[in-house]
Amino acid sequence: MFPFEIDESSDVPLWVQLRQRIAYLITSGYFKPGEKLPTVRGLAAEISINYNTVNKAYLSLVSDGYLESTRGRGVFVRDVAADLGGDQAARVRGVLDDCIGACREMGMGLDDIEHAMSRRIKRLKYDEAQAGGAAGARIVDFDRGRDDADAQGA
Repeated sequence: MFPFEIDESSDVPLWVQLRQRIAYLITSGYFKPGEKLPTVRGLAAEISINYNTVNKAYLSLVSDGYLESTRGRGVFVRDVAADLGGDQAARVRGVLDDCIGACREMGMGLDDIEHAMSRRIKRLKYDEAQAGGAAGARIVDFDRGRDDADAQGA
C-alpha cells in the first residue's frame, strides 16, 4: 500500500499534497535512489484519485529533480543527495526548514510560503536577467503586478 492519505481538511490542492508526500518519502529515505515508483495509472487506482492529479504531481517532481521518467520503462527515484552531495543536501534542507519555520511563526500557511518563495525566485531571476542585459525579454514582475514592457512604457 502506498503511504499516502488525503488531508480533506487542508486547503492544499491534492496534487500538491501528493507531491509533498512523495518528496518527503524520497528525502527521508523511504524510497531509495533508483527505485521504481508505481505507474501514474497504478498509483491513481491504488489511492483512489484522478489520473491527472498523480500525473501533475509526478511531472512536478521530475521538474524538481526528485524523479526521472523514462518512456516505456517507468518513473524512478533520482539520487537527490548525490546531486548535491550528502552534507550539502542536509545543509540545504536545514536552511529551507529554518526558512519555512520562520514563515510559519509569522502566521503563514504552507501555500502562502510556497507562493511567496516562488515570487521571490522569479524576482531574482528577473534581476539577474536585467543585470545580464536580456534585451527584448518580457518578464512579469510579480512583486509589482505588471510586466517589464509596461514598466518601461512599451
